[in-house]
Amino acid sequence: MPRIAIHRLGQCHEGEVKDNSNLVVRAGIRQFPYPHLRYGCGMGKCAKCASRVLAGAEHLPAPNWKELKVLGPERLEQGYRLMCQLWIEHDLEIAQDDLPLAVAPSAPPAAAA
Repeated sequence: MPRIAIHRLGQCHEGEVKDNSNLVVRAGIRQFPYPHLRYGCGMGKCAKCASRVLAGAEHLPAPNWKELKVLGPERLEQGYRLMCQLWIEHDLEIAQDDLPLAVAPSAPPAAAA
């Protein structure tokens, strides 16, 4: 079973999850990593579950289109991923101490007249 470590608010919370677990789904049904994981919509739109991967990134799939759209290339290069979009099969260490990421706007703002 994968071992998960979450660094948040100056603390480290560790636990195991079943293979092929989604951390946001588990938190939503009040299993570990609840209440230590910050999350929101669970659909890749709000970016509240965005986390910087500290260890285990080599076992994760490539970012999907939702992660590309919401996080953008700069955040992805910094190691951020959306936990709601990942099914965990290997040990993973993440950090959520950073401020929540703003969701990328879907359309440019209208010019003021």
